[in-house]
Amino acid sequence: MSGAADTLVEVRGLINRFGPQTVHENLDMDIRQGEILGVVGGSGTGKSVLLRSIVGLHRPTAGAVRVFGQDLQALSEAQRSIYERRFGVLFQRGALFSSLTVAENIALPLIEHAGLSRRDAEHLAQMKLALSGLPRLAASKYPSELSGGMVKRAALARALALDPDILFLDEPTAGLDPIGAAAFDELIRTLRDALGLSVFLVTHDLDTLYAICDRIAVLAERRVLVADTLERVAATDNTWIQEYFHGPRGRAAAFAATAPAKEHC
Repeated sequence: MSGAADTLVEVRGLINRFGPQTVHENLDMDIRQGEILGVVGGSGTGKSVLLRSIVGLHRPTAGAVRVFGQDLQALSEAQRSIYERRFGVLFQRGALFSSLTVAENIALPLIEHAGLSRRDAEHLAQMKLALSGLPRLAASKYPSELSGGMVKRAALARALALDPDILFLDEPTAGLDPIGAAAFDELIRTLRDALGLSVFLVTHDLDTLYAICDRIAVLAERRVLVADTLERVAATDNTWIQEYFHGPRGRAAAFAATAPAKEHC
């Protein structure tokens, strides 16, 4: 997966400034076909800003973001919209419309962007709900009636509505208990394998990194300091990386990922 033909997103020389604060400076990064890329970094390193810069929700100060071979900022709004439909985005808190049912939330992009009738859109919404692991009865519920884990899955179903090529996930397991987080990790890996997705995943969850990520990109010093397999990233000579991957929580996650399954009596 290392050839240029396998690269779906190229970020080159990205600069993001907010007043006197420079969050990113000459940041380079790629997202490859079929991979799950985990993005980590300390607070204030601009992980979510990077995600928003790629999907078009934030215009960078400078630099280029090429997606599917196109510089989206150089395209007209209509042309850019065509490419942006190939993204699915799950925001940290779900960002579901509270006044709409789960089915209506999922159907909305199908009506607005795909031009489907409400009936057809809600029929497809049921299929997306099934993909996300939610029961049919969840379709008629409002977000306020769902548990935190169900909100995440409903938001994932909406992110899958337009059959994206790339799935962008911002802290998808935040707020979930360990069992729910592990189940969500497994769902992401299953969807990647079944649908041929590429996944850009912002996370603080070490268990997620060990469980499903093919590569890890570390944001530090206003750029991507390293992007490689977990083993190579964890061996990088950098104070923050060493503390993150080899501190008490890091050791626990590594042990859980490598420990052999217990034999059943």
